[in-house]
Amino acid sequence: MKRPALKNFRRIVVKVGSSLLVDSDAGEVRAKWLSALVADIAKLHGEGRDVLVVSSGSIALGRSRLKLPRGPLKLEESQGAAAVGQIALARIWSEVLGAHGIGAGQILVTLQDTEERRRYLNARSTIAKLLEWRAVPVINENDTVATNEIRYGDNDRLAARVATMASADLLILLSDIDGLYDAPPGANPNAKLIPIVESVTSEIEGMAGAAESELSRGGMFTKIEAAKIATTSGTHMLIASGKIEHPLQAIADGGRCTWFLTPANPVTARKRWIAGSLEPKGTLTIDAGAVAGPRAAGAMRWAARCRPARMRRRSIVRRTSPHARALVGREAVDALAVDRPSRSPAIDDG
Repeated sequence: MKRPALKNFRRIVVKVGSSLLVDSDAGEVRAKWLSALVADIAKLHGEGRDVLVVSSGSIALGRSRLKLPRGPLKLEESQGAAAVGQIALARIWSEVLGAHGIGAGQILVTLQDTEERRRYLNARSTIAKLLEWRAVPVINENDTVATNEIRYGDNDRLAARVATMASADLLILLSDIDGLYDAPPGANPNAKLIPIVESVTSEIEGMAGAAESELSRGGMFTKIEAAKIATTSGTHMLIASGKIEHPLQAIADGGRCTWFLTPANPVTARKRWIAGSLEPKGTLTIDAGAVAGPRAAGAMRWAARCRPARMRRRSIVRRTSPHARALVGREAVDALAVDRPSRSPAIDDG
């Protein structure tokens, strides 16, 4: 299959990791590399394309500014470092984009901003307005308030959710590796780059390694997870090396990378949000007859007995669990008489 061309995309999200942006030894931004990347962004912007940036680096810059020792940081230390570093990060992006006459708009998001529908729509509206003004949104997780339990933890999945939110048609993950290999290239000299992935199968997921590995955090595992979110939502994605200067131009010139293709028929905006949800809440298990019922008759008899089954879909449920228990054994038409429906986000299992 022929690989897509960068020139054919109108709205592009570029994710930049902290290891590419910040020199860990010096504790400063790699100024020359960033200038080259922004020159690529400015070229795309000048051609009339919308460009969004998802940028890490606030904690790394903050710990440098505060002269914190090397090693793991406690949660409150990470939050404090992010508070200091985020100011520096925003200023840097504003200056480098401003040198090309492009405005930058900072957006800090938390997990709830993409998982709760109203906040998701508010963030999407902000992004849309910045793009209308021809500014470049620079987005990062708000590490100053994120906790270990309520956070993305990596910007790969955040970038995929941003791409979904912005209705982008391409997500570019700049990495320290030039794509997905069929084996670890560091350990296997015969490992081969996979240029195109038409569908994220279990075999493809297996190539990413174990999620439990500390080394995989923010590594290939999260990139495959990002690919699943993006492609399900109608967004192409690619992984390319960011260790070279002008990485976006290298992609345009046919450089090595891995493309993850999306199906031809993207789902609607509301379904994109549901499908990409990272933290579905609750489960609804229904039996085989209840699954078949709506298809056959357009109505469902609420089953008094349910047995576990594989996950079929995600959804927004109209009733909370106490309401659902009150419906057991009733005909669907009787449900109207049982309390007032709610709009609670959940996961629909069956």
